[in-house]
Amino acid sequence: MDGSLHSFLSAESWQGMIFSGGWTVAAGGKTDVTAPADGSHVASVGKGNAADVAKAAAAARAAQPAWEATPAQERARILNAAADALVRHGEELIPWIIRETGSIYPKAAIEIEHSAGFLRLAAVAALEPAGRIIPSQDGRHEELLRVPHGVVGVISPFNFPLILSVRAIAAALATGNAVLHKPDPRTPITGGVIIARIFEEAGLPKDLLHIIPGGGDVGAALCEDRNIAMVSFTGSPEVGAKVGEACGRNLKRVQLELGGKNALIILDDADFTAAAANAAWGTWLHQGQICMATGLILAPAAMAGTLAEELAAKASRLPVGNPATEQCALGPLISDHEAVRIKGIVDDAVAKGAKLLAGGTPDGKMFPATVLADVKPGMRAFEEEIFGPVAVVVAYENDDHAVELANMSEFGLAAGIIAKDLGRARKIGNRLRVGHLHINDQTVMASPHAPFGGRGRSGNGTRISGPAIWEEFTQWVWVTTRPDAVVYPF
Repeated sequence: MDGSLHSFLSAESWQGMIFSGGWTVAAGGKTDVTAPADGSHVASVGKGNAADVAKAAAAARAAQPAWEATPAQERARILNAAADALVRHGEELIPWIIRETGSIYPKAAIEIEHSAGFLRLAAVAALEPAGRIIPSQDGRHEELLRVPHGVVGVISPFNFPLILSVRAIAAALATGNAVLHKPDPRTPITGGVIIARIFEEAGLPKDLLHIIPGGGDVGAALCEDRNIAMVSFTGSPEVGAKVGEACGRNLKRVQLELGGKNALIILDDADFTAAAANAAWGTWLHQGQICMATGLILAPAAMAGTLAEELAAKASRLPVGNPATEQCALGPLISDHEAVRIKGIVDDAVAKGAKLLAGGTPDGKMFPATVLADVKPGMRAFEEEIFGPVAVVVAYENDDHAVELANMSEFGLAAGIIAKDLGRARKIGNRLRVGHLHINDQTVMASPHAPFGGRGRSGNGTRISGPAIWEEFTQWVWVTTRPDAVVYPF
C-alpha cells in the first residue's frame, strides 16, 4: 500500500484512545486489536468502562439540546460531509477493514459505499417535515411534533462493523439526538475509529458523538445510564434479549436487530444456473457471517440433489485465505470459538443423516465453503442460525411444504424466492413471516431507503433506515394552542 495514503487514519492521533470529547485516555485502559486471519497486531484502542460511559452520557446530554435546535440544513450538511470524507479516504480505509474484519476486498468496499449511502439518506431524512397539523374538536390549533429522544446508545457487531454502526449513528444524529456508541471490541477501528474520524473531518460539534469500545460492561452501562434515553442494538438474539430486558427495566426505548435463519425457496420453474448462483452468494458471502445470510436452501425434491452437487462444485473453486495477503473468496471467521461451534453444527447434521458434500473441516479460523444435503428438521443445521459458510439444502414436496419449512424457524428476518412465475412466487412470499422478501434474489439485501428489521427472534418489530428513522429515533409531542386562555368553572 502507498504510504502517502496513510494520513487520514494515522494511528498517532487515536492509538490507545477512545473518542469522547475528542481523543482521550479511557478509564478502562487500552486493548490490542488483532487480525483474525493471522493473529498479528493491528493497533491498540482505548478500552472503556462504566465510568467512561457515565462521563460521556452526561456530556452528550448537555450538548444535545443545541444540536436539536440546529437547523436541519446544517445537520444534513454535516452528515453529507461525513459521507464525502468516507468516500474520499476509502482506498486508505479499505485495507484497515480487510485486516481487522477478515473480509475480502469487495466486501470491504461495500462497507464504504453502503455506509456513505446511509449517511446521505440520513441527511435527506433530516430535511423531512417533523410535524403535522391534526383536526381539532373545539377550534384550538393542534399539531404533532416529532422530537428526538435525547441521547441514543448504539451497540454494533463485528461482521459489518462500519455499516451496522453508521446506519444507527447517522439516523440518530439526523433527527437531533446525541450518540454514545459501543463497537464490538474485536472490530473497534472499522466500527469506531473510522466513524469518529469522518465526523471529526465533517465538523460535528463536540460531545455529540462518543465512541467507547469495550465489553459487556460498557453495553450494560449504556442500558442502565439515566442520561441515555434509547438503545439501538444489532447482534445475537441471546444478547439482544438481555439488552431488551435491561432497557425495559429502565423504561428506555430499545431497537433490536437480531439474527436470522433465512430461507431461499427455489421453485420448480426457476432457472437452475441463477438459482445455484443465488444460493452460493447468499450463503458464502463474508463466510456466512451475516444476519441476512441464506440459512436454508429449499429446493423441490426432484432438484435438491442436483443443486447440492452444483453447490459442492462451486465450493471446491472458492479458496479460503488471508484477504490482506492472498487472493481468496472467503476469509477467516472472527474467532477459533466460532469455527468449533460451526463444526459442531455440521457434525450433528451428518450424525443425523445429512450428507456432507464439501468442506466441513476448519483449519483454525479458516472454514471452507461447506455443503450439507438431505438436511431435515431436528438437525441443528436446520434449526440454528449458523453464522458460517455452510449451505444447508432441504428438499420440499410442494409449495405448501416449502412455506411450512420456511416458517418453522423462530427467526423472521429475510426470505428469497427464485422463480419464473412471479405471481406464484409472490403468493408464496406473502405467506412467509419475514421482514424482508426478495423475489428473484437471494437474502443478503439492504438499502438506506428501506426499513430494516424482522420478526420473532430476528428483533422486537422495530426497524432502522428509510421511513423508520423518524419512527424509531424520535417521539410524538402533542401541542395545542388557543388564542386566549379558557376560564374553567373551578
